[in-house]
Amino acid sequence: MTASQTPLRRYSYLGPAGTFTEAALKLAPEAAGQEWIPVANIGEALADVVGGRSNAAMIAIENSVDGGVTVAQDALATTQGLHIVGEYLVPVDFVLVVRNGASLDDIRTVAAHPVAYGQCREWLDERLPGHVHFPAASNVQAAADLLEREQIDAAIAPPSITEHYDVTVLAEHLASNRDAVTRFVLVAPAGPLPARTGADKTSLIVELPRDESGSLLELLEQFATRGVNLTLIASRPIGDRMGRYRFVIDAEGHVLDERVADALLGVKRFSPRVVFLGSYPRADGIRAIAQPSTDDASFRDARAWLDGVLGAGSPRA
Repeated sequence: MTASQTPLRRYSYLGPAGTFTEAALKLAPEAAGQEWIPVANIGEALADVVGGRSNAAMIAIENSVDGGVTVAQDALATTQGLHIVGEYLVPVDFVLVVRNGASLDDIRTVAAHPVAYGQCREWLDERLPGHVHFPAASNVQAAADLLEREQIDAAIAPPSITEHYDVTVLAEHLASNRDAVTRFVLVAPAGPLPARTGADKTSLIVELPRDESGSLLELLEQFATRGVNLTLIASRPIGDRMGRYRFVIDAEGHVLDERVADALLGVKRFSPRVVFLGSYPRADGIRAIAQPSTDDASFRDARAWLDGVLGAGSPRA
């Protein structure tokens, strides 16, 4: 490498090539032309970033049908020094593939990732009653299993699978919900936040201070009283004993928005542990609309008024 050459940035993602995670990475402009590293699971992807082997990792965090990806939420709650710097939405669609020359009548066993299998179960039960499901480690691995294991007759895979494996597509659009999407986030070492765009999201993980009536309501009031809408709130067990939960929260707006910053201050005063996961542009581009009493100008005006009160009421020398 010459002095004028810039080293390639490295991005870890759930492999092998052809997964929905790779499709999400293709949507990240900063990853174009860089080095992409397929890994076996989300934990390995995040460990690459923490250990400096990768500059960032693309991971799935939420599905519109199945909800949060709990392994990702738990990993972000317990791994220090990481921030989400972007999010991407990938439509979820599946095809049924077989070995070349096979037909629908030949299928008795189907390889599929458990999540994909659940989303395609209605189609399978209608057209392949009595089939046997072979769980696969990923949507792409299902196709690999088809070619490597004689007892598997078909596989559920992403539409792009024929770019990577020599298989035949027998059926398309298998998922029951045609509008299903998976939300992915790009995770990098904590550093300067992405610039505020007006269509942003702030993510954090919060623990309740006590297990008693009204604690969750008190947490939610930190946002509601400041006019901050939540796009996600999900509970996850902390794991130290029964009845203890942390909450994964996505809030509309950027931490540089006055109302969001004030809400986070309230959350920090309330909670014994807050993990700030970052403020970043929303994938859907929806702009947050602040009420007249909760826009930036209102917070600045209120602060200026209080400064005036304190100045006028300060003790005379």
